[in-house]
Amino acid sequence: MGFSHYELPKMLFIFFVFMNSCMFSYGGNFIQEFDFNWGGNKVKSFNGGQILSLSMDKLSGSGFQSKKNCLFGRTDMQIKLVTGNSAGTVTSYYLSSKGPTHDEIDFEFLGNVSGEPYILHTNVFSQGKGDKEQQFYLWFDPTKNFHTYSIIWKPQHIIFLVDNTPIRVFKNVESLGVPFPKNQPMKIYSSLWNADDWATRGGLVKTDWSKAPFTAYYRNFYAQKFNKSQFLDAKWQNQELDANGRRRLRWVQRNYMIYNYCTDYKRFPQGFPLECRNF
Repeated sequence: MGFSHYELPKMLFIFFVFMNSCMFSYGGNFIQEFDFNWGGNKVKSFNGGQILSLSMDKLSGSGFQSKKNCLFGRTDMQIKLVTGNSAGTVTSYYLSSKGPTHDEIDFEFLGNVSGEPYILHTNVFSQGKGDKEQQFYLWFDPTKNFHTYSIIWKPQHIIFLVDNTPIRVFKNVESLGVPFPKNQPMKIYSSLWNADDWATRGGLVKTDWSKAPFTAYYRNFYAQKFNKSQFLDAKWQNQELDANGRRRLRWVQRNYMIYNYCTDYKRFPQGFPLECRNF
């Protein structure tokens, strides 16, 4: 089933923006594809740009951003998180546009005291508004080895994956009046920063600066643009998860989800946001 005559001109316009802002598909070299935009020498590359590290001390954190932006696609990043007592630290990996009405798709890893699990915080912003948080524990130690964190961003939905296991699907329900990020190209960002005013137990546990510098490692990033035939294929765009993917999604949400804004009665006593009908 294709697009209607009314939808097609709009989709062609979006495709034109997409093709002129995302003319790349890359994997591997951080030096070539990213700007090290924060933290000076706290951003280090190894093996000719194949591996990158971010560090944080009491003076500042650090970060990087892609040189190019993209409207729709898939991004993968392998990350090994800060080891030991990481309480107060946040390692972020996200897509974002610029400006007060920016769009954003977030992975944030909230550190914890030694022996306690990281919390994976996810959020979606559209037109400058977020407040769509879901949080998870991970089913492995993310500090021992590299693991792959992925975002699939289509006009119909956003899928968050960990080691290719889906953990969250955020659907486009603009028909209900809920904004969805689909018009602003976004860059890839990552940063390591101090958030001990809120990140660990609501700010009760502070960063132990005697453990600094804190360091996270990155490798094997990949950004894939969607091709023209995919982009104009309504069936492909609406395709979400196969049976195994749906089963894995339910497994993660049943066993590892620790917060879902769509079930927070105290936060929304007058009723849940409209998109929660589809959760």
